[in-house]
Order: sequence, then structure tokens, then C-alpha cells
Amino acid sequence: MDDKTYNVLFICTGNSARSVMAEGLMNELGHGRFKAWSAGSHPKGTVHPLALKTLATHRIPTDGFRSKGWEEFARPDAPELHFVFTVCDQAAGEVCPVWPGQPMTAHWGLPDPAAVEGDEAVREKAFLDAFVTLKRRIQLMLSLPLASLDRMALQREIKAIGSR
Repeated sequence: MDDKTYNVLFICTGNSARSVMAEGLMNELGHGRFKAWSAGSHPKGTVHPLALKTLATHRIPTDGFRSKGWEEFARPDAPELHFVFTVCDQAAGEVCPVWPGQPMTAHWGLPDPAAVEGDEAVREKAFLDAFVTLKRRIQLMLSLPLASLDRMALQREIKAIGSR
């Protein structure tokens, strides 16, 4: 049994919605085997209230989330990252910092629910859709036999998850 704890960073531009929900999901579903954080290339400074509401609706703790820059995770005292996922197309195209430990990276892009306009029900559905997609991708990742896959096979698998 692999008892290693894997550190995961989810990146988006604003670090207010998708990356925050992914952080919450990974920490909840990973059951201590994974420790997740989120960050943004240009953080908005606040977490979107509907991201927190969506997490809370699904009984995922919402304490401690904050919108922060990715440079926090490129510092020498930052946790060694094993995986870095971009969850928005804009962040995927940006030049990322050099991450200590050479983590595996993949793009898991999905539409920004915070950009959806309309009444409350329309916006809530956009957040739910993003949540469901992120949950499915994280569950797929959690089902991978991490200890038995070589680095190239694991890289191929985590990239493929982004298209599901």
C-alpha cells in the first residue's frame, strides 16, 4: 500500500472559483493521501461566494480558503509539489514559475462559472456544472494506481483526465 501523501496545486487566473473548488474536493476526497492548495496567476483577492456555497452544499468544509498568488508555491520554503493542474485556459497559456521538485503537470480546463451571467439559478447551475466536472476528474485521478505507474504512464493518464 502506498502511504505517501501527494501535494497538489490547482491553478487558475483569479483563484476565486474553479481552483478553490478543486482544492476543496481533492482535500475531501483524497482522505489525507492528498494535500491540495489553489493559487492564481492574477488572484482576485477574494473567493467567489458561489464557490463556497457549492462546496458547502456538498458537505465539503469551506474554512480557510483565500485567493492567493502562485508565487507562494515557488518559494524555497513551499511544500514540494507532486502535481500541478491548470483549470482555466488562460492560466494554461501563461508562463508558470519553476516548481520545486519538478511536479507532473496537466491542463484540466473548464468554463469559468464566475463569468456566467444571469439570475441566481443560472449562476448556481454554472458552479454546479464546474463542481461535477472537477469531482469526476479528481475521482479518476484518485483511482489511479500511483505507486505502480511509472512517471511517463502517470503523466499520460493525468493529461487524459483533463479531456473527460
